[in-house]
Amino acid sequence: MSAVPEGRLPRVLIVVQNLPVPLDRRVWLECLALRAAGYQVSVICPKGPGDPGYAELDGVHVHKYRPAPQAEGVVGYLWEFVYCWLRTALLSVRVRRRHGFDILQACNPPDTYWFLARLWRPFGVRFVFDHHDLNPELFLSRFGEPSGTGQRAQLAVLRWLERRTFRAAQHMISTNESYRAVAIRRGGLAEADTTVVRSGPDTTVMRPVAGLPELRRGAEHLLVYLGIMGPQDGIDVLLHAMRELVEGRGRRDVHLALLGFGDMLEPMRRLAVDLGLSPYVTFTGRADRQKVAEYLSSARLGLCPDAKTPLNDLSTHNKVMEYMAYALPVVTFDLAETRVSAGDCAVYVPSGDVAAFAEAVDELLKDDDRRVEMSRAARRRCVEVLDWRPQAQAYVSVYDRLAGLGDSRSPEPAWPAVDRRDPVGQVGAPVLFGRPAVDLRDPAGYETFLRTREPPGHP
Repeated sequence: MSAVPEGRLPRVLIVVQNLPVPLDRRVWLECLALRAAGYQVSVICPKGPGDPGYAELDGVHVHKYRPAPQAEGVVGYLWEFVYCWLRTALLSVRVRRRHGFDILQACNPPDTYWFLARLWRPFGVRFVFDHHDLNPELFLSRFGEPSGTGQRAQLAVLRWLERRTFRAAQHMISTNESYRAVAIRRGGLAEADTTVVRSGPDTTVMRPVAGLPELRRGAEHLLVYLGIMGPQDGIDVLLHAMRELVEGRGRRDVHLALLGFGDMLEPMRRLAVDLGLSPYVTFTGRADRQKVAEYLSSARLGLCPDAKTPLNDLSTHNKVMEYMAYALPVVTFDLAETRVSAGDCAVYVPSGDVAAFAEAVDELLKDDDRRVEMSRAARRRCVEVLDWRPQAQAYVSVYDRLAGLGDSRSPEPAWPAVDRRDPVGQVGAPVLFGRPAVDLRDPAGYETFLRTREPPGHP
């Protein structure tokens, strides 16, 4: 086995399959945290539209491969996993030759990269597992309890892959305490070998900018959804709630923007047409950071239609915290980990209750004072409780321990400081993504923004 030379920090390779980097904001923040702490970082991920095969971004070496065709059925998913694994394995050889790596971090789904870690272990490479999804729970959420031999076999394979991943890891990073409990209970990991690193937003960058009234498409109120559009993400429920608002409650003053992509994007576009919602719904497709900032700064409410399933109930939904970073109240189904994230900054309704979801939206749009107070509380909570900075410290500490640095190294990585005396987190440039940043320390201007979500001086 090779050892890391004394005095040199380990080099890190991060592999991720379900999103390209830096579109995967959690992984990108992890990369930046490691770079700020002095680590060399490489990434292997699929390409997004127009992406090059290699780029150096903010000092991070990003290697990308052409993604597999969209999977359909068991055979399609199996081919996707095999294809992505092989492309990742080949690129890992290239990364080893060009940049080197001493630690491999794999982010799931899927739970297949433990075998790649095993192949590199004889060369002194250690394995960190960044646990993004509970794949057995994902299966149960999509298909329910298995009813036949084939489904039981698929679930058994997923559980076996999960166990192999847990057992291969020298350290486990969990996105919340619920996932950590699974790692300890199901994976048999010791508490000392697990660390919770929540997917907090970087509130120095994720903060309101001047709204764009044209994004409302002529409506008074813009509602927004941000995220992947899979079968378990509830976009159909959201569209039915929108129809209840428009037809059942007579609201012609609302427009819904759906930011994101996934297997259900095209079916949901067709459903919106079938429900007669075309004038009231915009599908933006893949949303970069600028589009996210513009839409979330222009919206009144952030919506989270994820149903209470074995996966969703235990998962941290990044979109909830990202809504809050832009001072948006949230309407959501009542999920255990969503309550941990949002606290009193959300309205919780029973899972799957379309009428209750629509009513919660309707009531918040009617009550300006309540909505504004929830908006202000959402931004404050995001800065004081959910911000990425303490998560970056916890994340970097995992690598410092693996590097044998112990307590000899400062626990404060070189990350933009958030002044905790300033509860709104007014840090950063006056212009973000080409839009004027809202001055969160100007009480009158901030109040006006929260009520109107429009640029200053807009009629």
